[in-house]
Amino acid sequence: MHKLDFEQALKSIENINLARVAGRLVRVNGLLLECVGCVLAVGQLCRIESHDGSMMDAQVVGFDHEITHLMPFKHPVGLIAGAKVYPAEKEESVLVGMQWLGRVVNGLGEPLDQKGKLQGETPLPRHIAQIHPLTRRSVDEPLDVGVRAINGLLTIGKGQRVGLMAGSGVGKSVLLGMITRYTRADVVVVGLIGERGREVKEFIEHSLGESGLAKSVIVAAPADESPLMRLKATELCHAIASYYRDRGLDVLLLVDSLTRYAMAQREIALSLGEPPATKGYPPSAFGLIPKLVESAGNSEGQGTMTAIYTVLAEGDDQQDPIVDCARAVLDGHIVLSRQLAEAGHYPAIDISQSISRCMSQIVTNDHQRAARTVKQLYGEYMNIKPMLPLGGYVAGSDPLVDRAVGIAPAIHHYLQQEVGFGATLENTIEDLQSLVQRS
Repeated sequence: MHKLDFEQALKSIENINLARVAGRLVRVNGLLLECVGCVLAVGQLCRIESHDGSMMDAQVVGFDHEITHLMPFKHPVGLIAGAKVYPAEKEESVLVGMQWLGRVVNGLGEPLDQKGKLQGETPLPRHIAQIHPLTRRSVDEPLDVGVRAINGLLTIGKGQRVGLMAGSGVGKSVLLGMITRYTRADVVVVGLIGERGREVKEFIEHSLGESGLAKSVIVAAPADESPLMRLKATELCHAIASYYRDRGLDVLLLVDSLTRYAMAQREIALSLGEPPATKGYPPSAFGLIPKLVESAGNSEGQGTMTAIYTVLAEGDDQQDPIVDCARAVLDGHIVLSRQLAEAGHYPAIDISQSISRCMSQIVTNDHQRAARTVKQLYGEYMNIKPMLPLGGYVAGSDPLVDRAVGIAPAIHHYLQQEVGFGATLENTIEDLQSLVQRS
């Protein structure tokens, strides 16, 4: 062997790690794991050895003096006292590409649909990428979502962030399925976060259908997943949507639900000892929501990213802290009414409590005047409605109320829509103009 080759061989040996750094697992407290003997940074990934030799993935979520707190991605089964904890030597990035369309993945980007390994060429960022406020493009073009009540009276723009507020069992998921199937967006990214496991398959087969799935990416983290996995799934949705937006496509992001995301953060924060604040939610939960929402929207490129978040109003309380926080940071909110749902009115959108803050800058003046007229007449009718069966109102007392009572059946018909029927934006506007002229 030449002297030069021998020296290079010696140098290569110096770079080989003869010992592997490892910590020790000293406590399992619910979903929180405690480790000592190893220096780990917050947010770093690591692997824990179980009793059968298999490895469990976890992430560092905090520390207390020499104790490092870990949270596993999956439920901790098979762990033993003194188990070795290894820092991740190299964190592999998730590669995304156009091949992801039509696929179903979990919060780590692993396939759930048994269609083979996912292919891609662009690594997704590990953390949510924020958009500089001065590089955001304004919302100046409407997005057709295929739902007549939204297209006509609560028009959503490309790049807008909207909340879908409702209690449980009022039809949020079905309405999301309609929007996914009938929207004219190029790509739809759907995050099913913290919902019932059976709803994932039902949403894909019944709400989406083959045509909807072909242009969609589904990220699923049901309620039985760990809170860390639910957080990762929500953030992965935004990373995937941002990738397609930056390729110049019109992207629609649907997250069901934002409340489950906040609940996952609540579980993690409370286990770390963070004090509960409003209704049991720690302050960090309210800090994560604006950070997540601000990662959506338009950037300086040609693509657009519209986001619709469902927000669970516990007990139909529109002053719920998560509902109130979401309403403050979003560009509009659509409220679903249980009273309308129980009366067979679908979709159960209460237009009197709903608003699209970007509607005035994306629709024509005629469209805006027609929408304002319909909402005014609808509000007058809902105010006088309890008095009509009792004979408390006499026709001719108020011309505006007479007009509202006369047009009320047509407004109700306009606001209702069958699940299997999509309404285009053009036809919706024409029907709205005809409705106003007829009154």
